[in-house]
Amino acid sequence: MPIHVTGVLVVDDQAVVEPYEGVLRFLNRLDAAGVSYSLAHNRPESIMVDIALPGWRWEVEFMHDGTVEIERYRSVAGVETDETVLEEIFRDL
Repeated sequence: MPIHVTGVLVVDDQAVVEPYEGVLRFLNRLDAAGVSYSLAHNRPESIMVDIALPGWRWEVEFMHDGTVEIERYRSVAGVETDETVLEEIFRDL
């Protein structure tokens, strides 16, 4: 049975860094700044925070070992109204 000791999770007598403290701190900062986000669980070893800002999209993954992976995507064309551009989503699948 896991035992929590101030920021450390102990499982089978081994200490594991508690990554959720960092996730919660980050989410609280986003909330305080009024930034909208959603949470996802796409990989078994992480929790992803998906952030959409004007002209930007961020994926921030908090890994089970306490590391953080960040990917940033910037708009390259601005707003487009030609709906045929949507076909690009399916072209390379």
